[in-house]
Amino acid sequence: MRGSREPGAGTREAGVRVVPGASLLVLAALVVAPLLTFAYAGFGAPESILALAGLCAAVAMDAAAARKDLRAVRVSGAELIRLWKDRDDAIELTFHSADRKGRTLRLALDLPDQFVSPSSDLLITLPVGAENARVEWKTTPRKRGKYFLNRCAIENRSPLRLWNGRTSLALDVEIRVYPNLASEQKNAPDLFLRRPQMGIRLHRQIGKGREFEKLREYVAGDGFDEIDWKATARRGHPITRVFQVERTQEVYIVLDSSRLTARPVAAGDSSILERNITASLLLALAAERRGDLFGLVTFSDRVHGFVRARGGKTHYGACRETLYTLEPRIVTPDFDEVCTMLRLQLRRRALIVFLTELDDPVLAESFAKNVDLLRRRHVVIAAMARPPAAQPLFSGKPPENADDVYRDLAGHLLWNKLRELGKQLEHLGVRFAMLDPGKAGVQLTSLYADIKQRQLL
Repeated sequence: MRGSREPGAGTREAGVRVVPGASLLVLAALVVAPLLTFAYAGFGAPESILALAGLCAAVAMDAAAARKDLRAVRVSGAELIRLWKDRDDAIELTFHSADRKGRTLRLALDLPDQFVSPSSDLLITLPVGAENARVEWKTTPRKRGKYFLNRCAIENRSPLRLWNGRTSLALDVEIRVYPNLASEQKNAPDLFLRRPQMGIRLHRQIGKGREFEKLREYVAGDGFDEIDWKATARRGHPITRVFQVERTQEVYIVLDSSRLTARPVAAGDSSILERNITASLLLALAAERRGDLFGLVTFSDRVHGFVRARGGKTHYGACRETLYTLEPRIVTPDFDEVCTMLRLQLRRRALIVFLTELDDPVLAESFAKNVDLLRRRHVVIAAMARPPAAQPLFSGKPPENADDVYRDLAGHLLWNKLRELGKQLEHLGVRFAMLDPGKAGVQLTSLYADIKQRQLL
């Protein structure tokens, strides 16, 4: 939590109101009613009236005390609170007591429906002599996004326990709920998420690198493609170019947020876009551990955001801020615009990972047409969610009725169509991958690892 507010920031939205407590109702039934009966019947009427007057004065003073106690209470909170989806956490509030009297309050927060709390209210105690008291409201957000906590309600009991005073205090707290990477991060390859590339374990590098390092004398066994013919002509004897492995390269995630990404990954599961956002941030962590630069592009029918590739925790935070409010739009993706933008913006060779849905033949044709120019300069991966029904015939459980037969046939046709699409993209030099539910981040980091190991970038 950052940006704590001043004590006077929690202004009162409504005046203090008092409602009868259970003790007042009992008092009315056991004391007031008999006194009224005696006064009406003439048995000790002056004494009964005097007792009623004294009782009413005590009740009124008790109600005034309840109002006064609540007017001395203020509340403040952090201007910005960061939480993570499906992770148990707490919202911290600070209560300020102007008179430093000890009191017990009942607290309720006006949280959005996307937040789940163990109880609807909370009893808090402000100690005697303490001006401030911190309170933690435990909650679990169920959906990422930006939310606002505008008010809280408090209630106290009067000194004689006859009244309950209630009031509403205004708050101005922004709550940002980010994707939760814990479930996938613990299953990701340890090499790319928990330690850098260099270490105790050695990994074979395939290839000779692409970054020029120096010139040297020709050595027997050097290939003819490694000879620098201009340097050879100047010096009169063979000269060989030496290359080194590039340590810092650029990785871009191109995230589709159009209509097809609003579909659930599986029955009762989160949306495809939700899964893709988590996988994108996981790949960003993997790139950071490897020392590469990570960038981000979000698009649907137009390009919504472009974060140029950089490194460091601050840049990762900027990418996370871009993604945590991203929602699917009921529009058709425009691959022509996003590919044109990438060709103009990316001057350096980069790994470009498209997270989109290509099970629509029209969209698949548009993607293949526009990515053809992009892949000539960059390494391109096209990844999509594996449709639950897409599988070869006879690979699942036997059908039990005619509906199952038609479902399996439709799944086989979809699987065959996606297989043909994969062959078409691979013919263009574009890697095609179908990501399984719950393993999207792991599969993406594995593809990234393979490309880095083979030095295809």
